Amino acid sequence: MDNAPRPAVPKAPPAPAQFTQRFFTREGALPWITTPILLVLLLLIWETYVRATGVSPMILPRPGAVASAWIRLLQDPRAWHHTWMTVYATLTGFAYATVIGVGLGVLIARVRWLELTLNPFIVATQVIPKVALVPLFVLWFGFGITSKVIVACVLAFFPILTNTAMGVKSIDEGHRDVMVSLNATRWQVFRRLELPSALPYMLTGLEIGIVLAIIGAVVGEYLGGNAGLGHLLIARLNAFETDQMFAVLIHMSILGFLFYFAIGALRKLLVPWHASARLQV
Repeated sequence: MDNAPRPAVPKAPPAPAQFTQRFFTREGALPWITTPILLVLLLLIWETYVRATGVSPMILPRPGAVASAWIRLLQDPRAWHHTWMTVYATLTGFAYATVIGVGLGVLIARVRWLELTLNPFIVATQVIPKVALVPLFVLWFGFGITSKVIVACVLAFFPILTNTAMGVKSIDEGHRDVMVSLNATRWQVFRRLELPSALPYMLTGLEIGIVLAIIGAVVGEYLGGNAGLGHLLIARLNAFETDQMFAVLIHMSILGFLFYFAIGALRKLLVPWHASARLQV
């Protein structure tokens, strides 16, 4: 037997070290530099345009006025009540869409006749403009939170379903054959092969779905709401408080970013080995 010493295999650095190394590379640091620069440039263009044209604050307020309005919004307890209503409608609708979309996506990917049966109906429900259904949902379920949850669920459902089905069907048949040859049960094949392989696709569907869920909740509040950020935005519009409208828009945008980044963090936690997780800072 060869007793020659074997070269030491370098160990992968822990997760915090990996993040630090990635951050201080050109790719990791670039977004943290360019994004603030572009934001400042946009604000300068905005301020210059307002000063040069003398446009009315009712049409386009100055960035400073919008920032002051947003600070006042953060100090208003009623605004946080509206924020919570939007968050609740978004997350509840997204949760329903995730459970139904993932479950049905796995089923139609594994059962061919079920896919052929349900696919025309699923596509037919998606070609209908969802905004056109909001008045109908309000008529059926009232002006309360239920109609907003349903709109958020309907908008988020389709990308979660399609990405889940695509992920399950994208598994290499050779890998499946190896599992079967090892006498693995259907549950073991799903848990050890199909689920890990489909997770990156599922998480992509969740990233799209959470964005569509908050859009659905806000649109529902626009057209038939008595609470939520969408309702607050319409109230500011009716009062001609344009700076407050912009402040509510900023609030919505930050909320959407937080939801999206939460799914991105979930991707890093569940599939750190996948290329999509390594591309994110």
